[in-house]
Amino acid sequence: MTVQELPGAAAYQPTPPPAWKPLTDPAPLLPDPEPYRVLGTDAAADADPELLLRLYAELVRGRRYNAQATALTKQGRLAVYPSSTGQEACEIAAALVLEERDWLFPSYRDTLAAVARGLDPVEALTLLRGDRHTGYDPREHRIAPLCTPLATQLPHAVGLAHAARLKGDDVVALALVGDGGTSEGDFHEALNFAAVWKAPVVFLVQNNGFAISVPLAKQTAAPSLAHKAVGYGMPGRLVDGNDAAAVHQVLSEAVERARSGGGPTLVEAITYRMDAHTNADDATRYRGDSEVEAWRAHDPVRLMERELTARGLLGDDGIEEARSAAERMAAALRERMNADPVLDPMDLFAQVYAEQTTQLREQAAQLRVEMDAENGQHGTDDGGAGR
Repeated sequence: MTVQELPGAAAYQPTPPPAWKPLTDPAPLLPDPEPYRVLGTDAAADADPELLLRLYAELVRGRRYNAQATALTKQGRLAVYPSSTGQEACEIAAALVLEERDWLFPSYRDTLAAVARGLDPVEALTLLRGDRHTGYDPREHRIAPLCTPLATQLPHAVGLAHAARLKGDDVVALALVGDGGTSEGDFHEALNFAAVWKAPVVFLVQNNGFAISVPLAKQTAAPSLAHKAVGYGMPGRLVDGNDAAAVHQVLSEAVERARSGGGPTLVEAITYRMDAHTNADDATRYRGDSEVEAWRAHDPVRLMERELTARGLLGDDGIEEARSAAERMAAALRERMNADPVLDPMDLFAQVYAEQTTQLREQAAQLRVEMDAENGQHGTDDGGAGR
C-alpha cells in the first residue's frame, strides 16, 4: 500500500511552510555606532558625585593592587599574574553594580573585580600562587572560582541564573570575559541558552585589543563584538571601557533589565591592556610603544581624576587620601604574601567532591603512606579519608 492509498490520504493537501519572519525585531538590539561615554560629556552633569568619588577611590586602589601583584611575581611570591592595569574601570564597575545576593563570574584576569566586591586580596591571589584550588568559598562571597579556561564560566553563569529564576530567587549573574573568549564555543552556547531562556544574566566583554598576541581583527570580522548579541536575540551595548561612570551606568541598566525579567544583555567595553598578557609574556613582540602611549592618554584613573577636579569635587587632599589608602592596602598585601603559607598536601583531596570518590580515597591513602614513610613512620590505610 502506498502513501496515497492510505485511509484519508485523499483529503491531505500539502501546503508550503509558513513564510520565514524574524522572531525578534533586530533594530532595538543593535548597539550604538560609537561607544557610550559619560566623563567629559554633558551626561557627566547628571552623574552622582558620591558614586564618582567612590569609583575614583576604587580605581586608585585597583591600580596600586595591580602594581603590587605584578611586583610579587618578580619576587617569586606569585607564580603568575595577569594584570588588569588599564582595565580597572571595567573591573570596578562590574563589582559595584551587583547586589550582595547576585553572583560574579570572573575570568583569571578579574582578581581586581573580586577584590572590589569585597574578597580578601590574599584569597584572590591564592590560586595564582598555587596554594589552593580556588582560595575562597564561592558560596560565601557569591563569586565563582577564577576561571582560567577561556569562557567556560559563561555557561555556568547562565545555568546559575536560570536555576535562580526557576527557584524564584531574585538573583542576577554577571559574567566577565575577554575578547579572546568570544571565539570559544562556550561563549556562543552560553549566549544562545541565555537568550532562549531569558536568563537573568549579563555578559561583559572586556575588549582589550589582544587575545595574548592575537589582535581582534584576526578573530572576528563583525562590526563589533556587541553586534554578536543580535544573532542570539539579545541587546548589544557598546561602551567606553575606560570611562568608569559609563560602564557603571550601562551595566546598571543591563542588570536591572535582567532582574525585571527582560533577559540577558551583551556589553562590550572598549579598553586596553597596558601591561603584558602575564608576567611570562613579552608584549613588545606584537605591539609598539607608541600604541601603548596613545592609550595612556585615555587612562581610566586619569579620566576620572580630571572630571572630579574640573567639577571641584576633588582636590589635592582627596587625591592624597586615595593614594595613601591604596598604599596601606599594598603594604598589607605585601606583608601577608611574604609570609610562607603552611600547607597540608592532604588538602589536595579536600573540596573536590561533596563526598570523596573511591579513587580519591585510594589516592589519599597512597599519599599518606608515602608521607609517613618519608617521616619515618609506619603507613596507615585510612589516608585521611575523613578529611
